[in-house]
Amino acid sequence: MDDKSNKLLLVPVLTVLFVMIGYQYICPAGSTSCRFGNGEGFPFSKYPADVKREENEEDASFRFQSKFNFTRDDLERHVDFDIKGNDVIVFLHIQKTGGTTFGRHLVRNIHLERPCDCRSGQKKCTCHRPGKAESWLFSRFSTGWSCGLHADWTELTNCVPTVMNKKLKKDALNKRSFYYITLLRDPVSRYLSEWKHVQRGATWKTALHMCDGRPPTPDELPACYSSEDWTGVTLEEFMACSSNLANNRQTRMLADLSLVGCYNLSSMTEERRAELLLSSAKRNLRRMAFFGLTEFQRKTQFLFERTFGLHFIAAFTQINGTRAAGVTVGTSTRRRIEELNALDMQLYEYARELFLHRVQFCHHQERQEEKKRKRQQRRTMKQQKTSAVRQQEDNGAKDAVGKMEVTGVTEDYSSQVVRW
Repeated sequence: MDDKSNKLLLVPVLTVLFVMIGYQYICPAGSTSCRFGNGEGFPFSKYPADVKREENEEDASFRFQSKFNFTRDDLERHVDFDIKGNDVIVFLHIQKTGGTTFGRHLVRNIHLERPCDCRSGQKKCTCHRPGKAESWLFSRFSTGWSCGLHADWTELTNCVPTVMNKKLKKDALNKRSFYYITLLRDPVSRYLSEWKHVQRGATWKTALHMCDGRPPTPDELPACYSSEDWTGVTLEEFMACSSNLANNRQTRMLADLSLVGCYNLSSMTEERRAELLLSSAKRNLRRMAFFGLTEFQRKTQFLFERTFGLHFIAAFTQINGTRAAGVTVGTSTRRRIEELNALDMQLYEYARELFLHRVQFCHHQERQEEKKRKRQQRRTMKQQKTSAVRQQEDNGAKDAVGKMEVTGVTEDYSSQVVRW
């Protein structure tokens, strides 16, 4: 009796041991492949863990670390640019940021249904929409300096709609969209490049600097030199002029100057003016359809193409051998340039991080789109295979039914013959 009881107890004990050993074999310690709580990784699950993980990755928010707390809306840049409709790209060209090269890319290097007509000896190209005698691009090399030489954000936003809407029908005005773009550059390099440019005799005396309907007075914007130009100016003289517009040029040209009383420096304290200029420049830059960085030509090309859905014919080239690169300055001089461009230094740090995160986000989106495309291909192939198997099964069933019917008719005929 005792032997029989021991045998009966031995059976469940051995069964439990067998199950435990099998579980350890299938799901070893530390493995994440067996999570039964949510059905992921179950050996016989209908939905494998890798499929669910891919779906979760696709739905999850893009995560990155930033000191500026950029949102997904700040990073996601894709506009439905309708080149055949009424949309316009507006290029805000800041001096010595590589804007001339980029401007030529816009008129000569984009693959278009109707390419810009650039004729030898002419500074401007005709960039008309397909089927319309109307420009889709507002820039130096398409419409010229229609709002003034190197017009800034304050001037362009007040001038461009008026200029571009002159020949447009009233019923189409509300459908017009203006997409502002610009380029930024490392402030010290840009400042040195502008100094060398001015030293060779360049001036922008014909710039309007319009703000709140008027240009600045001579008292609001005193000239740095009394002669025709500033040829031969030394770097020390260039830095010594307090009204030199080279100082913080990028911040000033991207900010809404109406917020600080335009060029009237007595309207508020210097600290308050700087605070408003920088915050306005950051906000306008962030809201622009696109901006690029001179130091990242290939990334600039990639981001532009991704944003507008337009593609360049030839790749951008990174040119580091500029005149500014050939200028050697001491530590104290460099520190002085950074002080004179303190707002630009902060703006560029902000712009650089935003730009690189946008590029990173675009690559993340591309990877997700590629994964989605491959999953769809696998699903389509699986469906086609299943459909083919079912078709074969249906054809086999029909053949079997046909043979049964033929056999039945033959048997009926044979029975009738016997009866006859």
